[in-house]
Amino acid sequence: MAKTRQLAVPGENRSRTLAHVARVLGDAKVNIVSFLTTTSGAEGSVQLVVDNANKAKKALDGAGLSYIEADVMHVELPHQPGALGYFAGKLAAKEINVNSAYATTVKGSKKASAVFAVSDLDKAARVR
Repeated sequence: MAKTRQLAVPGENRSRTLAHVARVLGDAKVNIVSFLTTTSGAEGSVQLVVDNANKAKKALDGAGLSYIEADVMHVELPHQPGALGYFAGKLAAKEINVNSAYATTVKGSKKASAVFAVSDLDKAARVR
């Protein structure tokens, strides 16, 4: 389990928000490893895990975009039925709450990429 930084970029719930954030990072040669967009009414947020958080923060600062940093875990899970339930059960057995999570995979791949914001990151990082 790898600890990593997540950057949450708040913004308006409109059609150009994700494109703008992604373009700012792309222009700075920052690769987006994983992302999640959420909205509530007129507001939203883009949560990002990137290959270089420091470079991303510099690019976001340069574009006048605010962000909130958080430590999360980025894990690979087997791409098979029950893998998420098994892993979440291991976290639950250690009394670790999952505050938010998102994941994806590609058809035919053997692994899924998942990001977890948890109540105790240090304890979660030791879960095998």
